[in-house]
Amino acid sequence: MFTEGEIMNLSPSKRNKICLSIFSTLLLMAAGLSLVTYLSIKPIQKNFHDIVSDAHEMRITDRHGVPLNISYQSQWNNFDYVAIYDVPEFLKTAFIYSEDKDFYHHQGLNWPARISALWQNIRHREVVRGASTITEQVVRTITPRPRTLWSRWLEGFESSALEKSVTKQDIFEFYLNQIPYAANRRGVVQAARYYFNRDLNTLSPKEMLALVVLVRSPSGYDLYSSPDTIEKPLQRLASAMQKDGLITAGDYKSITTDKLRLEKFTLPTEARHFARFARMTTTQSDLLKTTLDSELQKQIQSIIDNRLKSLNPRHVANAGALVADYQTGEILAWVVGGATDVTTPANEIDTVTTPRQPGSALKPFLYASALDKGWTGATLINDSPLAEAVGHGLHRFKNYSNVNYGLITLREALGNSLNIPALLTIGHVGAGDYLSTLQKLGFKSLSLNSDVYDEGLALGNGEVTLLEMVTGYAALANRGEYRPLHIFQQNNNPAHPVRVYSEESTSIIGNILSDSKARRLEFGSGSVLNFPLQTAAKTGTSTDYRDAWTLGYNDRYVVGIWMGNLDRSPMNHVTGASGPALAMRSIFSLLNENRKTKPLYLSPHLVAHEVCIRPPKPDGTCPKRNEWFMANNQPSTVTPSNDNAAKIELVRPTDGLQIAYDPRIPIAHQNFRFEIKGVPDKNIIQWTLDEQVLGEGISPTMLWPVQKGKHILSVTISNGDKAIHTLQPVTFLVK
Repeated sequence: MFTEGEIMNLSPSKRNKICLSIFSTLLLMAAGLSLVTYLSIKPIQKNFHDIVSDAHEMRITDRHGVPLNISYQSQWNNFDYVAIYDVPEFLKTAFIYSEDKDFYHHQGLNWPARISALWQNIRHREVVRGASTITEQVVRTITPRPRTLWSRWLEGFESSALEKSVTKQDIFEFYLNQIPYAANRRGVVQAARYYFNRDLNTLSPKEMLALVVLVRSPSGYDLYSSPDTIEKPLQRLASAMQKDGLITAGDYKSITTDKLRLEKFTLPTEARHFARFARMTTTQSDLLKTTLDSELQKQIQSIIDNRLKSLNPRHVANAGALVADYQTGEILAWVVGGATDVTTPANEIDTVTTPRQPGSALKPFLYASALDKGWTGATLINDSPLAEAVGHGLHRFKNYSNVNYGLITLREALGNSLNIPALLTIGHVGAGDYLSTLQKLGFKSLSLNSDVYDEGLALGNGEVTLLEMVTGYAALANRGEYRPLHIFQQNNNPAHPVRVYSEESTSIIGNILSDSKARRLEFGSGSVLNFPLQTAAKTGTSTDYRDAWTLGYNDRYVVGIWMGNLDRSPMNHVTGASGPALAMRSIFSLLNENRKTKPLYLSPHLVAHEVCIRPPKPDGTCPKRNEWFMANNQPSTVTPSNDNAAKIELVRPTDGLQIAYDPRIPIAHQNFRFEIKGVPDKNIIQWTLDEQVLGEGISPTMLWPVQKGKHILSVTISNGDKAIHTLQPVTFLVK
């Protein structure tokens, strides 16, 4: 280094060399700085225009445009966007006054504003105003960097470049829509809803000024944690604006005296489970208009939640409801019970898509298959005690009431939801064929082999979803045609209808399910399923009261409700009739308001006949009723033949049965009951055990003193002296 005296003593040529060296060094540094700056500057203009398309969350609305989902996890505010001309003038004025008074006069940088901000901060001994222009804040929002001098340097160039390619109005509109607030909110619309639950044009002057001040430090001025912190800077801003004639005396007085009233925003309709399902079923990323009716959704949510509260003492915690217009295939309501109640267990699980056992609610599909396989509503089915071997044991089937009614019609078997006739019916239909039919109806949850479900499928032992059940019932209502229900208004890929049942069989099923007389044996004459307008209704209850279902349809709508506990604990004797049925009545009452209703569809190809509903007495008389028949399957006389006569069958013991002594009971008092069914009256039954005749008589049962060991039982039925039937011997073991 040279001192000033030394430099002056140098010759002119040396001084020129030193100056040239310094100039070259500075030139190289400037060139290097220019190169690094050029390489570091972002393509701010392109990023500005691309931001709206940089969406991470789709917008889902109901059929009327009401939002069903709002996510604040996206990088940008893509949905709550407001045009500059729709922003209140006072709010725009306040932002310009507070953040960048010379916004409409500078070219992106405002050095006088930076110096003025620095002076104000020193004078007030706190940061009361930033030094960045609105354009610089927009640049910082688009390309966030660490807060350094280098960052400010780059932002200056990017701001100038942005001002050259975008209008002031576009920059200001972007700023108002993307400026960050607390809780991942962006833009003044989201902030107004987050803090005040109101739209911009309903805000008071003080609330608007709060939005202006909050952008300086969203967390520092957090209204929810420290609502009074913002008062001082807010009133300073109001005072300055009043001095400059931007606030009236009246507004200033209300700003300084009124308190900010906070209210968090909530969606107008609770449908987050539906919105989640919608996101999973589409690859679109823009606005999705669904078929949901938000007003109906709210009303049904209230009905289900109130029913859950009334059933809570009976240990019912969860529920789901689904409503669809089966004529259009549109889903109108998708309700998860207790979705808005934080005390509801597992309320994030979607009960509409969770597989559960349907119990008897599956039976209409079985009987529709039986009708298409030749049975009629007048077919007599033997509702007698039934037991079958399960492994090495014996399972006795029973109806819900533990009552057996003997020979009854198919209409009564379905109407009263009797279990034993259903088991006999699946024997006629075939478990494999029945499973295939259910899968054609969209029951994808029933994915196992028919051997796994076996006859238990008649009683609903396979788990299905509420969505699948409602879709299946919609097929019954749609004259036997399966059409998947849909949730989007623009259904670009409508599935072609698939005929699963004949329209005649489904007409009969609907007629039976809406017949109050058909269900009177088990449900009584005043059942909750007796609707004022013709409605096909069916209930279902799974083993140990773990699931309660009610499903139904009228001339236009199909409704399904499930109730139970998602932890699979049993309810306290809640059935489909005592649990969800009452809610379904309320829902149908709601759906039928202000519209012209019609009866259920009845195929014109059906023919009515008066038929016997019990076997004729010896004198030929019998109770009768009118029944509907397919044209190709009419009774030859008014008295139908018994198409389901009981077969002679040994009920107890079954082949391979294992019996154990009960150590609590004396051996001499332990007996086992042999039992046979289907033996015509007055026929003689001979019981033979280990080739020794035990006895004979007309009784279908015989008590046998239990003896340890392996035994072989054979039974012969005779009419007088002539043997007419010998059953296959069975082997059983007493341990």
